[in-house]
Formats: sequence, structure tokens, C-alpha cells
Amino acid sequence: MSIAKWFCGVALMSLVAQPAMADEIDNAAAKFGARPSVLDVGISPDGDKMFIVGTRDDGGENAVVIDIATKNAVPVLSSQGSTEKITHCQFVLEDRLVCGIYVFERTGGDVFAATRLATISADGKDMKKLSAPTKMSAYYQSGHGGGIIDYNVAGKPDSVLMERWVSPEKTTSSIIGSNDRGLAVEAVDLYSTKRTVVERPRDGADFYITDGKGNVRVMRTSRVNAAGHTTRENNYFLRPAAGGDWKLFSTVTFDSGLSKGFIPAAVAPERDSVLGFENYQGRRALFEKSFADGSEPKLLLANPTADVSSLIRVGRNQRVVGVSYVTDRRFVEYFDKELGGLASALAKSLPNSPQITIQDASKDEKKLVIYAGSDIDPGQYYLFDKDTKQLGLIMGVRSQLADVKLARMTSVSYPAADGTMIPAYLTLPLGSTGKNIPTIVMPHGGPASRDEWGFDWLVQYFATQGYAVLQPNYRGSTGYGTQWFEKNGFQSWKTAIGDVNDAGRWLVSQGIAAPGKLAIVGWSYGGYAALQSAVLDPDLYKAIVAIAPVTDLGQLKEESRGYTNFRIMENYIGVGPHIDEGSPARHVDRFKAPVLMFHGDLDMNVSVQESRLMESRLKAAGKSVTYVEFQNLEHQLDSSAARTKMLADTDRFLRRVLGVN
Repeated sequence: MSIAKWFCGVALMSLVAQPAMADEIDNAAAKFGARPSVLDVGISPDGDKMFIVGTRDDGGENAVVIDIATKNAVPVLSSQGSTEKITHCQFVLEDRLVCGIYVFERTGGDVFAATRLATISADGKDMKKLSAPTKMSAYYQSGHGGGIIDYNVAGKPDSVLMERWVSPEKTTSSIIGSNDRGLAVEAVDLYSTKRTVVERPRDGADFYITDGKGNVRVMRTSRVNAAGHTTRENNYFLRPAAGGDWKLFSTVTFDSGLSKGFIPAAVAPERDSVLGFENYQGRRALFEKSFADGSEPKLLLANPTADVSSLIRVGRNQRVVGVSYVTDRRFVEYFDKELGGLASALAKSLPNSPQITIQDASKDEKKLVIYAGSDIDPGQYYLFDKDTKQLGLIMGVRSQLADVKLARMTSVSYPAADGTMIPAYLTLPLGSTGKNIPTIVMPHGGPASRDEWGFDWLVQYFATQGYAVLQPNYRGSTGYGTQWFEKNGFQSWKTAIGDVNDAGRWLVSQGIAAPGKLAIVGWSYGGYAALQSAVLDPDLYKAIVAIAPVTDLGQLKEESRGYTNFRIMENYIGVGPHIDEGSPARHVDRFKAPVLMFHGDLDMNVSVQESRLMESRLKAAGKSVTYVEFQNLEHQLDSSAARTKMLADTDRFLRRVLGVN
């Protein structure tokens, strides 16, 4: 079904039943490999309706609107699956939703991906494309269908403010041509989809922030060189509340992934100021800066051990109510004391001491959609009514695991070779003594990322199958400040991979890992780390599993050459001897352990060519390698069948190589 046909057909949310499995491995793999039952839940402005975006095992999604009083459910949108996805929905008016749609396909040897927005009536009978059409005369077809940046437009209660990418046209010599380029802002009517220009496109403009009242107050521009590549400098401009010209507000520069300068994140119109992030004593902190000329940023919140990661927003107006950061667990510091008290009370009253997220709210914030989850709970959605103090369960995120007991995740630390203590999470099988266990080191992807405490379907699958799993937040991870990040996990790969290997050595020294039964499993950069670990120490891990891995740093850099971010990626990966030294595909002679790899052939994060290259070179060197390639799947292998196969194949591979019964 093409995207155009989505506007005609819908389907009820359902789960495809799994066929009977041959043994325990396949049964467990099917439960943990199944896609989450629900992806998104939200509530209407008046609090009378909800929507649920659910999944199908074939890769498709369904959006359903539910009348809260009558419990009547109406299907409003269904994706085909495979190369079409519903990413999210949001009630904008009481009788109208906006849903995000993601499409990707192969054109010749290239993979094209695009996001688009659709506006849909709550009864599912009227659907229109909300993203602006691209003219045939445009020099390029943008994959970005625009996003809503404000739900309030003065004098236009049925409209929203949307971004729109504008391309110059090929007919510039005629009176109908245009040289306009960059990101514009338009007021778009949700019923008619009529568009009114609010901000004309500016060359280099790529981001806007409003005050939540329909006024565009902050604009970001990125410098572009003669080759069309964006550079490592962003400029932020502000507009006074009374209107007028844009004025330079702050400049942010980037080096190897680290930023320097004040990054605006939200406008506080009542104080005529901007909330944003900037480095403070080596860590990211929250500041407030007045729109007034020459004012210095005021520190609002900093943590001595962790980066402040994000703002917490609630409701249609995206009101800022707090900030979050991660130490051993994610914490939220609420500016809104009422919501903070509610979140704390819910965490204490619900089972498994979950972390609480306010997912959505009615316009008056009297009804809240709450997400609650923990390390042993994949997550539940609830509806909370402030007036009645009632909390009602909507549905669980992973219904397939409702009857499965999960293993606790514990914060630990271990010493690296230079004495630095590396934070990590250790998950032991239920009933385990914690000693003499087949064990997996599982480095996270990114590398500009980190693992957190909470449910992880990969970790929990292996724990239920009898493996201990250690997730190291090696140096090069984010969240621990600039010194920990170093020059990122590619340029500082020796430190990052050294930390990963030291995790394995610690597991052996502590008697957790059984002798000869230590493996490494990773996805994306984690897959790169799994492969590169053998280059650094071929004897440490007895089995290697790499999912969608980077295998050659030079090739990774070249994959961005045709895109505007090439110079940024070039700076991020860097130049020098580490390109050769840090590319596992160039050092296959070092490998001793058998290798198992998986990759989707539509992967736009890491090209499938990386795994193909690694496989061919390992085979040519006479090494043991098994490679599984999934058709029409991207980086996340978002398919129940693919994930089930990946888990079952990996489990059997590890059991065979490690000699586990």
C-alpha cells in the first residue's frame, strides 16, 4: 500500500499470533523479539478522548481514537509496515489529530527516507496531508516534512505553526521562479490545510523556537561552505517581544561532537528570557539568559556528577515543568512542585518502584497520561484524573512479557587499566549466585550516548536465558561531562575499547564470568566495539556478535560525503592514524573468536556495506564468520520476525561457541 492510500484505508489494532515454536529458545526469542504492543498514547485537549498508536508484528502500526466515557474505539490510521511507519500522533484540536509518518525506500542503489505529517479527524473520516508539497521545479526534494513548533496561533484557533523546508527552483529565470532557500515558518489550518507565511525562508536557517503563544522568538542558522556542507558553527538570533529585526544572541561551535556556547532550548515569555544549556565546570548545565542586550546567563541547575540532559514539558503549550539528568538512574527535578509531588507519590504507590513520565495532558492539565516503568517492568500507560484522584491502567507496553519474570539491573563500577572507575550496569539471571556464569559484555551504541537503568529487551532476553550481562558506560559516553567524553569513541577508540575490554577482564577476575564463557554483543557503535575489541585483545572474548556495526572508519566518513553534514562527520571521525588502527575490517588477521553479524539492507545510520566488507575480509582471511542480512529493514531491525531470529540465532551461536547447555 502506498502512502497515498493511507488516506483511504485503516485497520483495527491487533497482534499477529505467533506460531508454535520448536523449543524454549524460540519461545523466549519470540516474546522478547516482538515489537512493543504500544508506541504512543495521548489525550485530547478537553480530556474526553485518547489515542493509542499500536503495532503489528508485520512492521505496521495502527492509530485508534477511544472515547474515554463510552470506551468506543475508532481506527483512524493504519500503515502498511515494511517501508511505511506511523511514528507518533498528537491531539491538536478536540476533534483533530496530527500524526507523523515515516517512509523509506530504495531508489537504485540509494535509500531515500522522508517524514510527513497528516491531519486526521477523530472519527477517521477526513484525512489530509499537512506537510507542504514540494514543487517539481525544486532543485532538491526534502526528506523533512516539517514539524509543529507551536499549537497556538493568535486569531487562528484552528491553525498551528509549522516548519517548512524551501528549495530554490530551477525556473529562476522566469517570473514564477524563486531563489528562496532554508527553513520557513507557516501558519497551517488543520481543516483546510491553507498555509500563511509567518517567517520567510532564510539561507542557513534550520531551527526556530516560539514563546508558546504563536510568536517566533529564536532562530538558528548554520554556516554553509562553498561545497554546500554545513560547518561546525551555529548562530542563534532573537527577536524582541514587540517584534522587529533579528539580533545575534549566541554562537555555538562544535569540535569532535563537543559544543561550546549557549544553546537555547525554550522561551520563558513571562520573564522575556531564554532557557538553554551551556557547559559549566566541565558538565552541561541549565541556564537562563535575558533577551536584554549584554546580559550574562544565570545558572539555574547543575549537577556535580552528571550532565543536565533535557527539559521536561507538559501539555499542549509544552510548558516547561522541570529538567532531567542521569546518575545511576534518571532523575527529574520539577520546577512545578505539584507535578513533582504527584510523580513521587505515584512512584511509591505503583509496583516495582517505577520511573514516572508525564506523557501528555489535557489543556487544563486536570487529566494526565502517565508512563511508569522500571528495570523489571517494560512499562505501563495510565490515565490520572486530578479531580477524582483516580489512576486507571490504559495498557502495557509489552503485553507479550506480562507473564515473564525479569531480572534486576544493578549499578556497579569496575577499574580500567589506568585506575579510572568505569560505571556500568550488571544484570544477573534470576536465581543466580552471581558466580561462574556464561557472561556477555554489551557496549552501547552511539558512541555519543549512554546506557541507563531501566527495561532493556536485549539484556532481559539474555538474562532469562541464563547469561549475566554487563553494560559499560565507557569513556566516550555522554552524560558524564566533557572530560569523560574525551574526543568521542572513534577518535579516542583506544580508551573506549580499552574500557570495554577491561569490563570483560573484571568479570573474569570477580568470578562472575565462567572460565572460557565470556562473549561480547553490540549494536551499531556497540557492534563496532565488539569487533574492535578483538583487534585490541584477540584472546579475551570467545564469541563476538555485532549488529549493524561500523567496520571501517574511512568508509563511515565517506558515507556522508553526499550530504550536507559531511564536514561535521569528517570532524567527528577525524583524520590520522586512528582511521586505519581503529577499523576492524583492516585488521581481520587479529581475529581468533568466531563472529556473528546482522544488518538491515536499508540501514541509513550505518551502511549495510560495512557488514558486507567485514564478512568478505574475514572469509578471505579464513576466519569463522556468519552473516545474516535482513531485507527492507533499517538500523533498528524493527520487525518482530527479524528480532526473533536475531535473538534465537545469537543464543544458539553463543551456546555452541561457549559450550553452554
